[in-house]
Amino acid sequence: MLSSPTGDPTFDAWPDGLDAMDPGQITEVRDVTPTAAMLMAVPIQRALLLKFRSTTASGEPSFGTATLLTPAAPWAGPGPRPVEVNALPINSLGTHCTPGFQMSHGILEKPSTSLSAFMPSIWWALGQGHAVLVPDHEGPLMAYAEPKVAGHVMLDSIRATRAVDSNQFGDSHFVVSGYSGGAIASYATAMLLDEYAPELADVVAGAAAGGLVTDNRNVAHQFNGNISSGILLSVALAVAREHPEMLGYTNHLAQWVATSPVKDICGDADGPLGIVGFPMDVAANTANSLDGPLADEMFGKLDLTDRTSAVPLYIYHGAHDPWIPLEDARRMTRQQCGRGVPAVFRVVPGEHLIGYATGSPGLDDWLLARLRGEPAPSEC
Repeated sequence: MLSSPTGDPTFDAWPDGLDAMDPGQITEVRDVTPTAAMLMAVPIQRALLLKFRSTTASGEPSFGTATLLTPAAPWAGPGPRPVEVNALPINSLGTHCTPGFQMSHGILEKPSTSLSAFMPSIWWALGQGHAVLVPDHEGPLMAYAEPKVAGHVMLDSIRATRAVDSNQFGDSHFVVSGYSGGAIASYATAMLLDEYAPELADVVAGAAAGGLVTDNRNVAHQFNGNISSGILLSVALAVAREHPEMLGYTNHLAQWVATSPVKDICGDADGPLGIVGFPMDVAANTANSLDGPLADEMFGKLDLTDRTSAVPLYIYHGAHDPWIPLEDARRMTRQQCGRGVPAVFRVVPGEHLIGYATGSPGLDDWLLARLRGEPAPSEC
């Protein structure tokens, strides 16, 4: 049920000796400038594909990949060139769908259209003279929506960036952002930083998340059995890759689908699958699959609301988002405010997809201010 091999050892092969390495330790660096440049609207000086040691949700050694883009224009600002960590909404089951694979291969090799709508955010950051780090935050198992995996890969990609070119990025400030599926990764970065990468506390200047899922149980019920069901079923398969205890609750139909070509679909396909409107129970060998003991256990493992963000937060959400409840994000922001975290919460016009565009101006201003070293505002 794992994603099929891509044919590229950087993404397919697990490095030897991971248990003896430190998280973030680099195992491979590959120059992918020629292929990455074809996807950029801004000239770049260099694109490096980084492979590094990371950690699974259960704490076992793993690996991650990320692409570090440096613009051609020299950095004219004070201090070292800053880095924007952009968690693109990968939302996919296939490894070839990741930004890293797409930027390191020709545009016609296993193309994925699911990332193209979000490339302007990378171009904008490069146009500011910032370096951009794009982690493949679903990890090597493509565990879409597993927050601990995502947070670990994000933080280890920052560690790897600081090490790969310490002269340029060793003293840089980083800021993290993501929308929808990418918001899970940026949110997890903020929530897991203190416990997983405390040395980055003064390195990461803030984290922004838009269209964010904070209550997985609530969203699962929202998606179940309707036009969003394809995403829910894809997430269940992806999370089961990291939490195989779920597999004992799948029926023969689920096992057949999980080992079919569905296991390699990209984010432009799992959404349309929802047209069939299948409920989760169609894949389970137990009734009431979203409310039983296993569901309680899994929702507990995916919940990060008991953590406190180590960095200032910027949370924004579409006013009429029909998929991800606005109040869940508002509630989480209030909780973080109550714990002393400087936070800004914005309701922006539109539903989930439009909210990405309407939220961009406020997001961009906030990111720039963090990288200028301005004190983080708090609207708590």
